[in-house]
Amino acid sequence: MPNLAGLRIKLFADGADIGTIRTLAADPLIKGFTTNPTLMRKAGIQDYTAFARDALKVVGSRPISFEVFSDDFGEMEAQALEIASWGRSVYVKIPVTNTRGEFSGAVIRRLAQQKVQLNVTAILTVDQVRRVADCLASDVGSCVSVFAGRIADTGVDPVPMMAEAVSIVRPLARAEIIWASPRELLNVFQADQAGCQIITATPDVLSKLKLVGKSLGEFSLDTVKMFRDDAVAAGYMIPIKKRVASV
Repeated sequence: MPNLAGLRIKLFADGADIGTIRTLAADPLIKGFTTNPTLMRKAGIQDYTAFARDALKVVGSRPISFEVFSDDFGEMEAQALEIASWGRSVYVKIPVTNTRGEFSGAVIRRLAQQKVQLNVTAILTVDQVRRVADCLASDVGSCVSVFAGRIADTGVDPVPMMAEAVSIVRPLARAEIIWASPRELLNVFQADQAGCQIITATPDVLSKLKLVGKSLGEFSLDTVKMFRDDAVAAGYMIPIKKRVASV
């Protein structure tokens, strides 16, 4: 059976609800945090900067990523420098391309040269990993965020790709591969075996950590009881017709 004690990978919580972030910040298993504009919008965030300031107070010294949202590379760089100024634990998320499919390499390179800690995001191919790695600085903290869950959504096994990504960034002393967008808790163990340094997970995935090591026989019985209890609570009945025994 798998166990959490043997994991080398770091668990990062992905979300933008400040109450949930506060709860997860109290969990020693959670080593960092990530956000993005989509999650922030879903959480009803109105003021980007105010939310970021609040989140930084909650997470303390643990790393947290905030994403730029400009589609113009010049403005993207300016946003990144502003976000980086918010705290030493901040990583700036830069999309691997803009919405026109233009590679963000020049911006990534300039920011890395300015010692900005980066989280390059929305990566789905090994070629993108190679191109990003060529732009990063070995002496600056960086994350290469590969969306393994989205890769799997297309029917492609992400594990070999993630292992290759780990190999590509290995020469960069402070670069880490993120297994992003996991779909199930099993992905934590797959990411660990592939050598990924970080996995980001939403609260619904992280909530399943308590199931690790649970007896499958016991889990089966719990499932049977759940079905029975729900049927009783709903008041379901199946009228049974009397049947005449055949001679």
